[in-house]
Amino acid sequence: MEEKFVRAWLAARAEAAKLGVRLRPMDEKAALSQAHYCLQGHRPSDGFDALVSKGRWKLTLEALAADKRYTALFSDDEVNTALQRLLDAGCF
Repeated sequence: MEEKFVRAWLAARAEAAKLGVRLRPMDEKAALSQAHYCLQGHRPSDGFDALVSKGRWKLTLEALAADKRYTALFSDDEVNTALQRLLDAGCF
């Protein structure tokens, strides 16, 4: 499941780059750790606001963390944080 998540996140990041959204570099070997770190912080992930403004919120880390295929990789608090950020941004 972790490999599928990492592939999905890499694909989302590649799509974001095509849209001109700049993201920090990601170490594929530490991708899940980086995702946990982002979801424990007090601000949305890199590129979140830019992707939301372009109507492409499904490319955000938050959308992936809230996806039922990947929620088992995250704590309840992390999934709730992701959902709250999406709700606050008007994504649903």
